[in-house]
Amino acid sequence: MGAQGGGSQVGGSLLEREALRYIRELIRIDSVNTGDPRTIGDGEARAARLVHAALAEVGLESEFIESTPGRGNVVARLRGAGPDGGEPERGALVVHAHLDVVPVDGQDWRYPPFGAEIHDGLLYGRGAVDMKNFAGVLVAVARAFVREGFVPQRDLVFAFFADEEAGGVWGAKWLVEHRPDLFAGATEALSEVGGFSVPIPAASASRAPDAAGAPGRHRRAYLVATAEKGVAVARVTARGRPGHGSRPTSDNPVVRVARAVAAIGDHQFPFTRTPALETFLQRFGEARGLAFAAAAADVEAELAELGFTGSLLGAGARDTASPTVLEAGSKTNVIPGVATASLDLRVLPGHEETFIDELRAVVGPDVELEVSRWIAPIASPVDAPIVAAMQRAIEADDPEGLVVPYLLPASTDNKHLSRLGIAGYGFVPLRVPDDFDVFGQFHTADEHIPVDALTFSVRVTERLLRLA
Repeated sequence: MGAQGGGSQVGGSLLEREALRYIRELIRIDSVNTGDPRTIGDGEARAARLVHAALAEVGLESEFIESTPGRGNVVARLRGAGPDGGEPERGALVVHAHLDVVPVDGQDWRYPPFGAEIHDGLLYGRGAVDMKNFAGVLVAVARAFVREGFVPQRDLVFAFFADEEAGGVWGAKWLVEHRPDLFAGATEALSEVGGFSVPIPAASASRAPDAAGAPGRHRRAYLVATAEKGVAVARVTARGRPGHGSRPTSDNPVVRVARAVAAIGDHQFPFTRTPALETFLQRFGEARGLAFAAAAADVEAELAELGFTGSLLGAGARDTASPTVLEAGSKTNVIPGVATASLDLRVLPGHEETFIDELRAVVGPDVELEVSRWIAPIASPVDAPIVAAMQRAIEADDPEGLVVPYLLPASTDNKHLSRLGIAGYGFVPLRVPDDFDVFGQFHTADEHIPVDALTFSVRVTERLLRLA
C-alpha cells in the first residue's frame, strides 16, 4: 500500500470505512493536553462536537458537556432490552475513550503529528493508538447500531472524555462527581489499555514442553487489563541549617535527600502474583506448552524471555517508586535549607495499606515523606462473562487467538468510573504483527498503527458489544 494523504479512501465495509474516517478526522484536531490550563486550547471541545454531530446525524441523542470552557465531553446511551422486550437483565456497559492527547513538542516526527497520513499501510498521528483510534471505532459502531435499529441485551453507554492525560479532572472524574446520572445502572466498562495482540512463542528448545501444549504452532494472545495499579505522587523533603558552601554541615539537606533517592533506586519491592498475573501465567503457559516456574526469580527470568510482553507484565508484578524531580538550592556557594525529591508511585491492588509504610522504611528517618494525589488501584474479576465474550469476539476473526488477563502498570479513566461501582476492563482489540509493540506507541514520536489493525478493531468491537 502506498502513501495516502488526507483525502485518500480505503476500501472495506461501511463500518470499517466510517471507523477509519472518524479516527483520521479526530487525529486532525489538535487536542493536546499539556496539563496547564494556560496552554490548553479548545481542541477537546472541537473533538467532542465532532462526535456529538456524528451521533446526531443518525439520530442517536447524546449530551455535549463542557466541564469548563474548552474541555468537551460527550455521553450517549443506546437503550437495551431483555429477552422479552422488557428491562435488560444486566447493568449497563460503559464503552469509553478519551479525546485529549499528550504534547508533541520536542519530538522528531517523520510525518505531521496531526496529519493522519497513511504510509505503507500505517496510520501516523498523535492519538493513532492513544486513543483516538478507539474513539473513532466507537463512533462508527454506535452509528451502525442506530442505522440497523439494533437493540442490545443491555444499555450501552458511549462516553468520550476530556482530560484523561492529566488525571481526568475535567473529564471522567468531573462527570462521576457532577453527573453520575449519565452512568446510572452501569456495572462494567471497557476502554484502554489492552486488547492488542502479542505473540505466544513456542517453548525454547532447551526446555521440555508440557504434553498439553503445542509448541511451534503460531498463536496470538490478546491482553485484557483486568486490574490497574494505583497512582500517587510523593515528596521527600530534608531540612537543615543553610550556610556557606565553604563550611560543610552535618545536616546538609541535599546530601540527605540524595541518600534517600539512592535508597529508593536500590530498593526492589516484592514480586507479587496478583490474580491477574496468576491467570496470565496459567493461560499463557498452557498455550505456550510450558508452565511458568513457581519461584519469583524464575518467573521473572521467564517473563524476560518474552521481550516487550514480558517487560509489560514484569512492570505489573511489583510496587514501584520512581524519583522524577529533584529541587535544591539556587547558588553553588550556598548550602540550602531545604531539598526535595518528587516520586512517581505505582501501587498494586491490596497493597494500599502496606506500601507507604515500606516506602517510609526505605527513605529512612532523616527525611519527611508526604504522599498526595492518591488514586487507588482497581481490580475486576478475571473470569467475568464479559471476558468470555471478548474471547468469542476475537475467535471470529482469529480462531487461534487467546484472551489473557494482565495487570496494567499505568492508569486509565476506569479508575474514576470504579467509584460508581463499575468494574473496568482494558480491551481495545488490535491484531498487529508479532514485533509490533502497541504499548510502546503510547506518547512516543511517530505514533502509528497498521490500518488493518484498525479494521480488525472495529469488527471485533462491534461483535463484542453485541455479545457483551
